[in-house]
Amino acid sequence: MADKDPPCPASDPLRPPSDQPRPLPDEASPGCCSNLQRSCLLASRPCSTEHNPLFEDSSHCQRCKFAFLCPPHGRVASLITLCTLVVLLWSVLFVVLGDDALPGGNIFAIYVLVIASMAAGFVVEKLLRLPPLLGMLIMGFILYNVPYIDVAKDIDPAWSSVLRSMSLVIILLKAGLGIDTAALRKLGFVCVRLSFLPCLAEAATIAVVAYFLLHFPWDWAFMLGFIVAALSPAVVVPSLLDLQDEGRGVEKGIPTLGVAACSLDNVLAISAFGLVMGISFSSGNIYFNIFRGPLEVVIGLSFGFAVGVLLWYFPSPTESTIDGKRTVLLLSGGTLAIFGSNAVNFPGAGALGCITLAVVASYRWREEKDKVQEVMSLLWVIFEPILYGLIGAAVSVDYLNGSTIGLGLVIIFIGVIVRTIVTIFATSCSSLTTKERVFLAFAWLPKATVQAALGPVALDYVTSNGMEELEPYAIQLLTIAVLSILATAPVGASLISVGGKRLLQQQLPEGVREEYHNSYQSVPPQEETLDKCTTNI
Repeated sequence: MADKDPPCPASDPLRPPSDQPRPLPDEASPGCCSNLQRSCLLASRPCSTEHNPLFEDSSHCQRCKFAFLCPPHGRVASLITLCTLVVLLWSVLFVVLGDDALPGGNIFAIYVLVIASMAAGFVVEKLLRLPPLLGMLIMGFILYNVPYIDVAKDIDPAWSSVLRSMSLVIILLKAGLGIDTAALRKLGFVCVRLSFLPCLAEAATIAVVAYFLLHFPWDWAFMLGFIVAALSPAVVVPSLLDLQDEGRGVEKGIPTLGVAACSLDNVLAISAFGLVMGISFSSGNIYFNIFRGPLEVVIGLSFGFAVGVLLWYFPSPTESTIDGKRTVLLLSGGTLAIFGSNAVNFPGAGALGCITLAVVASYRWREEKDKVQEVMSLLWVIFEPILYGLIGAAVSVDYLNGSTIGLGLVIIFIGVIVRTIVTIFATSCSSLTTKERVFLAFAWLPKATVQAALGPVALDYVTSNGMEELEPYAIQLLTIAVLSILATAPVGASLISVGGKRLLQQQLPEGVREEYHNSYQSVPPQEETLDKCTTNI
C-alpha cells in the first residue's frame, strides 16, 4: 500500500494563493527525476524571488540583491529584453543583407550609431536631466572622430543625407499637426518679425565682424553670416513640441509661434545664402538669384496648401482604415516636398511646403488627427536618434583649424548677443510677457541642421572647380560653421528645456486637471502606503 502524501508546507494566510511557496516534491516518491527536481528547487531557493520576498523596510543592499533574483523582473528584465532585441535585429540584418551588416559596412555603421545614440540620449535624460538630443549629438561626434571606434566614417554620405531628410520630414509633419492655427492668427505679425529680424541682424553682424577680423571679402562674409544665422529646426522644433506636450506656453501659442517662425527663418537663411553664393561665383542669372527667396516661399506655400486641401476630401470619411490612409498620404506629400524641392534646386521651399501641408490638412481633420499624430510620434522615436546622431557625425575635427577657432568663437558670440537682443525687441508690442520673450530669445540660439548641410557647400564648389586661391576662405567658413554647432546646439537645447520649465506658464486641459486633482483626493491612506511600498520594490 502506497504511503500517504506528506503534507505541503504551511502556507502564509497573508499572501495571495499565487504567491504561496511551491511545495517540495515527495521525498518518498521513487525515481531519480523527482530527486533531481527536489535538488534543483532547493538549490534555486537563494536566488528566487518566490522564496526571498522584499519588504517595505528592506535595506538598500537587500533591494539591490532582490533586483537580480530570478525570474528577471523590473529594470533588469527590461535591460535583458533590450539587449536581446538589439542582438536579434542585428542578426536579421546580417542574414538578409550579408557583409554590409558586418563591421566596416554601411548598414552596420548606421545600426551602431542609432543604438549608441539612443543609449546616450537615455543616459543624458535620466541622469543629467537634460534633453536627450545632447547625448545623441555627442555620441555621433564621438563615433566619427575618436580613433578605433569611429564607425560613423563607414556611413555612405548618400544614405546619411537621405536619412537626415526623412527625419526632417517626420519632425516637420509632427510640428505642423501640432500647430494651433487660432493662436498663430493672433501672433501673425509677431511671427513675421521673429522670422526675419533676428536672422538678418545676426547675418549682417557676423558679416561685418568677419570682414574686419578674418579679412573676408564681403561676399564670403555674408555667406558666412547667413550660414551661421540659420536656426536648426531639428533642435528647436522637437524641444518646443516637448514643452507643448507638457502644456507650457500653449495658452498664448508660444510653441506654435516658434515652430512656424523657425521654418520661415530657415527659408530666409538658405535662400539668402544661395543668392550670395550665386553672385559670388556668378552662377546663373543675377535677377533670378535675387528673386529666388520670394519664389521659394511662394512655391512652398502653394504646394503645401494645394496638397493639404486635397487631403480634406481624400480619403473619403466613409472609407475604412481612414487614419492609415491619411498617414500614408501625409508622409508621401511631406517626402515629396523635401526631396522634390532639392531635385528642382529650390531647397528652401521644401521645409515650408512640408509644414504648410500638415497645418492645412489638420485644420480640417481637427479632432480626427489624433491617430495620425500618434503614428508620427512613434516614427519620431525611431528617427530622432538617426537625425541627431548623423548631425553629430557630420562634425569633423579635421575642419577645426586651430588658427581660426579663437576668432570664430568671438564671431559666433557677438552674433548670438545681437540675435538675442533683436529677438527680445522683435517680440515687443505683443501680448507676450517679459519671461516669455526671454524664453523665445533662448529658443532662437541652437544651430545644427543648416550649418551641417551648407557648411561644406562652398568648399566642395571651390575644390571641384580648381579655385585654389579661394580655398582658405572656404575652409575657414566650414570651420566656423562646425564651431557654431558645437557652441550653440547643446547650450541652446538645454536653455529651451530648462528655461521652458522656469519661464513658461503650464496649463493643463480642464479634464486632465480635474482628473489629476481627484486622483489624489480619492486615494485612502492605506492605498498610499501600499503604492509607496510597491514603487520602492
